[in-house]
Amino acid sequence: MKRIVFTGLLACISYICNAQNVLIARILEADSKEPLSGATVALPGTSLGAKTGEDGIAILRNIPDGRQAVAFSFVGFETIIDTLVFPRGTDTLTILLEEESEEIEEVVITSTRSTRTIQNIPTRVEFIAGEELEEKGNMKPGDIRMMLNESTGIQTQQVSATSANSSIRIQGLDGRYTQILKDGFPLYAGFSGGLGLLQTPPLDLKQVEVIKGSASTLYGGGAIAGLVNLISRTPTEERDLRFLVNGTSAGGLDVSGFYGQKFEKVGLTVFASRNSNRPYDPSNTGFTAIPKFERYNINPKLFLYFNPRTRLNFGVNATLEDRTGGDIQYIKGRGDATHSYFEKNKTQRYSTQLAFDHDFSENSSLTVKNSVNNFKRKLSIPGYVFDGTQWSSYTEAAYSLRRERSEWVGGVNLYTDNFKEAKTDTIPLRNYDQNTIGAFVQNTWKASEAVHVETGLRGDYVIDYGFVLLPRASVLFKFSPKFSSRIGGGLGYKTPTIFTEETERLQYHSVLPINADDNKLERSYGANFDLNYRTDFADGKVSLSVNQLFFYTRINDPLLLTNAPGNLYRLVNAEGHIDTKGWETNVKVSYGDLKLFIGYTFTDAQINENGIKRENYLTSRHRLNNVLMYEIEEKWKFGLEGYYYSKQQLSDGSTGKPYWICGFMAEKIWEKFSLFVNFENFLDTRQTRFDTIYKGTVTNPVFRDIYAPLDGFVVNGGLKLRL
Repeated sequence: MKRIVFTGLLACISYICNAQNVLIARILEADSKEPLSGATVALPGTSLGAKTGEDGIAILRNIPDGRQAVAFSFVGFETIIDTLVFPRGTDTLTILLEEESEEIEEVVITSTRSTRTIQNIPTRVEFIAGEELEEKGNMKPGDIRMMLNESTGIQTQQVSATSANSSIRIQGLDGRYTQILKDGFPLYAGFSGGLGLLQTPPLDLKQVEVIKGSASTLYGGGAIAGLVNLISRTPTEERDLRFLVNGTSAGGLDVSGFYGQKFEKVGLTVFASRNSNRPYDPSNTGFTAIPKFERYNINPKLFLYFNPRTRLNFGVNATLEDRTGGDIQYIKGRGDATHSYFEKNKTQRYSTQLAFDHDFSENSSLTVKNSVNNFKRKLSIPGYVFDGTQWSSYTEAAYSLRRERSEWVGGVNLYTDNFKEAKTDTIPLRNYDQNTIGAFVQNTWKASEAVHVETGLRGDYVIDYGFVLLPRASVLFKFSPKFSSRIGGGLGYKTPTIFTEETERLQYHSVLPINADDNKLERSYGANFDLNYRTDFADGKVSLSVNQLFFYTRINDPLLLTNAPGNLYRLVNAEGHIDTKGWETNVKVSYGDLKLFIGYTFTDAQINENGIKRENYLTSRHRLNNVLMYEIEEKWKFGLEGYYYSKQQLSDGSTGKPYWICGFMAEKIWEKFSLFVNFENFLDTRQTRFDTIYKGTVTNPVFRDIYAPLDGFVVNGGLKLRL
């Protein structure tokens, strides 16, 4: 009996010891490596904490088993929050804290698959998060066009005069070379990309990450100009319930809501929205600048926390929209033989996202994810219907290994893309079935405190098009706490489909199918180099940051639209190349509650086709972004902005006029709600004021390139609730 009792006591003592772990941490100043006395080590949300002594060492006791977030902080220095798994070894953990700067935020970037914060990632990543995301959401709560268009080096290009379909252009390259992701899933590729920008409201987004230049190592073909990763909100222990109602002077109405909360083993987020607009024509041309549309979005997501090391989430997206642009008399029900032009888009988008994460230890983990996307679009104009359905899927398994000085991530994935169209005319069906099998590996290495290196290699086998090898490398140089630089480059490719900006303008009418025997992959290489400087003066009252980026991308055998016999069109790989080069300058100055952002982009985008050079259409050589913000914390926000676009070469041989767009935003904030108003484009800049948008008659219009706004001065305002 004594033996049994003694054994039980030993088991209890062992359990108590295992459940009360100890962490020994040494906290140093990052630049001088001097110990910080009085720094804090704590578990957020608990009473557990410890202070460092003169040697910079703190001992935190009674830490529960499992995955724990640990915060390391010191007055005047940036807080670091690291996730550790207990039990762990008894080695002393060394933490380097950097001095606080308004320009540096501890934001973990997910697009690079690294656990490093943004200032320690060799790959250049831009992000929109927090208050900036909310401010941009005030300007256009129904979709993300405005949010991206106001970033330096990015332009959202409208490709339909009447239905307002748009694509993202980065550094002068067409939208098909930009890959759009949602939480790392490629849901907006091929046929489903045409309306992706218009069907993505920003309320459920936590942050947006942008990588300019080739990013193909982790995400495969398509990310030649760059990628945009839309990161959704995740559940937190504190309930997150918010609503937004917005109305516009152009007849628009947006209503959306988001709920998120994490419980002990389960988390849940739900986003739902309804967006609509009446047909709007401020120019009296007779055609819609904003089409009539009604759209519904719903996105529930379930999070399961099996234990501190194993997690799973599953989400479903559904988007339904009816969109009709064209002759405003026809849309209002007053059409006749003359007023009969229309462009109707009826779309249905359904997708699933599944992600499973398991931590084998503090330093290694496995991620398995899958998405399935179904997109159906019926596009109608007088005398022609394009009716197609796309099924696509993405499956990936990736393993991560993290050490003190390096991180590895490697994996395999399968991407499928199947498109079928209904037979509506005599043109051969444009059906295709593309499958890609890929494998990748990436290493991020901290060579020293001043040099961080990221290298990656990917191999893709594209069925019908062959094998593609994609190396990439980036290096971060931290010359001092105030001055750093990044340089990087890599290869990319794009699988040909009929879905381009040029064919979208034609509603795919009379466009012949892609054929693997006649067409081939577009291949690219590119590089970028930037310099970053930040400082403060006037006793810290004024802060300044400057980022200077230089970029170059070349695409060989570009897929271009050409005329074919019988009044048809064909996409062919031109004998030549596209190259785009230039620079971006970003300056941010802060003084108290005032913040000034200035951005300038110079873009020289050229197409060399059969030895003949020309400018890439619809590309501003000079673009200027100016934003002035004044904020009284948790009380008021005011914003004034001005954007300049220089002349653009148009596809009909003419040149577009230069123009300015200016806006003003104000928001009054209370504890649970806020009211906002936005005066967008208050100078009423419209292409219809200084140029035409179509040739021919109102019955049979031939629309020109859209290079300036069509909707003009629009006021919107509304209410945001946080409960």
